Amino acid sequence: MEMENASFPNTFVLLGFSEFPWLERPLFAVVLVSYLLTLVGNSSIILLSLVDRRLQTPMYFFLDNLSILDLSVTCTIVPQLLTNLWGPDKTIAAWGCITQLYIYTWTGATECILLAMMAIDRYVAICRPLQYTLIMHPWVCVQMAAISWSSGLAISLLHATLTLQLPLCGHHTLDHFFCEVPVLIKLSCRNATANEMALAIGAIPFGMLAPLMVVISYIFIARAILKLPSAEGRHKALSTCSSHLLVVTMYFGPGMYMYLQPPAKSTQAKFMSFFYCVFTPVLNPLIYTLRNKDVQTAWKRILQTQGKLKSWKVRRCLPVS
Repeated sequence: MEMENASFPNTFVLLGFSEFPWLERPLFAVVLVSYLLTLVGNSSIILLSLVDRRLQTPMYFFLDNLSILDLSVTCTIVPQLLTNLWGPDKTIAAWGCITQLYIYTWTGATECILLAMMAIDRYVAICRPLQYTLIMHPWVCVQMAAISWSSGLAISLLHATLTLQLPLCGHHTLDHFFCEVPVLIKLSCRNATANEMALAIGAIPFGMLAPLMVVISYIFIARAILKLPSAEGRHKALSTCSSHLLVVTMYFGPGMYMYLQPPAKSTQAKFMSFFYCVFTPVLNPLIYTLRNKDVQTAWKRILQTQGKLKSWKVRRCLPVS
């Protein structure tokens, strides 16, 4: 194959959903609303855990990390997606493409490990409740989060850097709405079998071992719950795990489906990526807010405090008779 124009381009063309032009404006509205809700929802969870000491527990520490991941992937992918959906210009600058490549790979891999760490936290809470505070010490939680972030960063640096070393030839058009490793590999002039093999091997700890760790944790959790004598105890134990279990299902389910599909089904892959990048970040805080009494109570306390402050200011401003 002739290696023409093998240098790295200044811009890429993101086809996105241009094959469905009638769908672009409705998608723009959906993405914009989801983007705003994602920013508000995830920022609120981080803020709540900072101002309310009752939420400064291991579970909410990991939830804060999850919110940071959701904000990172959203702020990296969605603004460019909104630009492409609104106007005729479908290009992205090379630096923007590289940024998406590294951050998307980093956050995606980190979230896999973080969800596994959250499953371990739930296992300790249900199966070792008397030793929970001893085992899930704050420093232990920091180390678990650091392992998640550093492992994701390592795999991102490896895969993204290897991909950027490939010579690109011919057109610089990506049949996607953002830059990711498998899509860029397809533009390579040379045989990219080594990159694809590295991608498959690197996915093992994140796409296979992390979900396996979640499954094993929940097998032990289910056994412990079934041994509880009262129905109320079983319901309370289930309620502490249901939000995490739902988030895990939403994350690993579409991801596994997307990457197990044949490469030819690019349209399906785009819509699965759309679900992951647009809907998952907005659903995560909603799930933890709507299904969690601690978060609801924290919101009520903050709103009540704000109401009292306003009443006090009004009374202070009133003239003394």
